[in-house]
Amino acid sequence: MLILVGQGNPGTKYAKNRHNAGFLLLDRIHAAYGFGPWKAKFDSEAAEGAVETATGRQKVLLLKPQTYYNETGLAMSKACAFYKVGAEAVTVLHDEIDLAPGRVRVKRGGGHSGNNGIRSAMAHLGPDIRRVRIGIGHPGDKAMVMPYVLSDFSKADLEWFTPLSDAICKALPFLIGSDDERFQTEVMRLAPAPKHDPKQAGRPGTE
Repeated sequence: MLILVGQGNPGTKYAKNRHNAGFLLLDRIHAAYGFGPWKAKFDSEAAEGAVETATGRQKVLLLKPQTYYNETGLAMSKACAFYKVGAEAVTVLHDEIDLAPGRVRVKRGGGHSGNNGIRSAMAHLGPDIRRVRIGIGHPGDKAMVMPYVLSDFSKADLEWFTPLSDAICKALPFLIGSDDERFQTEVMRLAPAPKHDPKQAGRPGTE
């Protein structure tokens, strides 16, 4: 079982926030691949399904922790314990302020870069989780980071986030099949990151 985890906060108040990019992507994957109904399990909303890859059909669990963003590692650890898998079976999709809007990077291991959700995941499962980092840009001021990520995607954001979501769905079999480089390449081919507009509130961030 491969576990795809979306980072986000539960409830309608946060549903369209930049911080809920992971939840939004899982909803898109759920619809695109005909996963089963969402059920309350592992302190999460969970749905089971399968994705056809180049090497065969892979069972996948979609997991939207309901523990709030900063404590998502607890939900992940419960799912891993149930399926008797470790961090190597977990892939977390999350927003990343240190990447320019629309950029996508796949990373395994390394530090949490100040992301409290990833910090929680590593505390519960260790450093070997795989991360799909979705660039949302940086507001330009450290003091503005929290209100920025807890604000809804703007109309301008949706011009790149919507096609990016579609691209991630189309390239998903490569991610599920552990071909991270091909997944990343396909996503950026299908949905090239937008050129940064200095008039927008955020700045691109770094690589």
